[in-house]
Amino acid sequence: MTEPYRSRVYTDRPAYADFDAPAKFQAIQSIIARRLVEHPNAICSYSGGADSDILLDLIERTRALFSLPPIKYVFFNTGLEMRATRAHVRTTAEQYGIAIEEVRPKVNIVMASRKYGIPFVSKIMSAGLEGWQKKGVPLSIAEEYEQAADKAAKRQELRERYPKCESIINFLCCCNSAGEPRPDIQLVINSSKYMRDFIGEHPPDFPISAKCCDYCKKQVAHKVQKGYEMIITGERRAEGGMRSVPRKDNTALCFGETSSGQYRLRPLYYVTDADRAWYKDYYGIRYSDAYEVYGLTRTGCCGCPISYKAVEDLEKIRPYEPNVVKAAWNIFGKSYVYRAKYNQYKKDRMAAERKTDDEMAQLSIFFSPELGGVQA
Repeated sequence: MTEPYRSRVYTDRPAYADFDAPAKFQAIQSIIARRLVEHPNAICSYSGGADSDILLDLIERTRALFSLPPIKYVFFNTGLEMRATRAHVRTTAEQYGIAIEEVRPKVNIVMASRKYGIPFVSKIMSAGLEGWQKKGVPLSIAEEYEQAADKAAKRQELRERYPKCESIINFLCCCNSAGEPRPDIQLVINSSKYMRDFIGEHPPDFPISAKCCDYCKKQVAHKVQKGYEMIITGERRAEGGMRSVPRKDNTALCFGETSSGQYRLRPLYYVTDADRAWYKDYYGIRYSDAYEVYGLTRTGCCGCPISYKAVEDLEKIRPYEPNVVKAAWNIFGKSYVYRAKYNQYKKDRMAAERKTDDEMAQLSIFFSPELGGVQA
């Protein structure tokens, strides 16, 4: 058997990634201290979520321990934020005696969603399906590729037939640009089970895109972060999706230089859910009411369809902030409905496959002489 493909996230794991919680956070404090000494002109994104709370507390404890100068904190308000989150940002600033600047995008989440489309399942899936919708590459190329004896030659032929569609071909065919099968990575359509079959049988009737994130957060962040030497974010590999995929700026090592010449530090990258829970309990961190009162397990962009629990979470929010829930449904409703349809499709397919497997197993017993079945 060939060894499964492993990205740099796994192969380049630092030693502290496997420490227990107390030792891991001590190592992280050392990393933060070292990088802040090297790059004191730093800015940190603060979302008001659980990871941001842990990150901010870590930074402030490290600053106090090593007598380091203050850094800049920024909260990016997408235009669809819970009242609980906005209030928590203000409370956190007061608690730590720091300033957290609130920045809003020129293109808010409503405008971006109407112009470009709405997310579906994940950022990776949204980007792939957006390209598929725009370029019109037929799903049938996947079957061509799968049936080809010489997959490298077929991949080259598809490149010539559909120029400037490299990523879309790889996405649909579950391969790389050399024609090598890559069915188990996140960058392909069937990273979500049966997705290619589902969209073939039930094409989406709305534009899919994750550009709302680009316009409401990323572009705004790039503009604000431009004058700083180091950017600090609270990304964790345990969150999955794009955050678990290594990028050119060295995600796997938690620190690296970006294409702009700035440095990026992700202190929490190897912090697990259990590590985070330990830190919260040990230091008595209080999350926002979205967690402590509403009962959410994560916040992120309110109502974002990328969360598989988006609709469930909105129902938790409804008793406290019904207007936010109404706004989320107006913006993302079609994606919620389509996701429910996909989930049912997946459930039915899996049930049908289990039934077929059971029937085949019964037949094998029936016709097996060793097990007392029918003999010829």
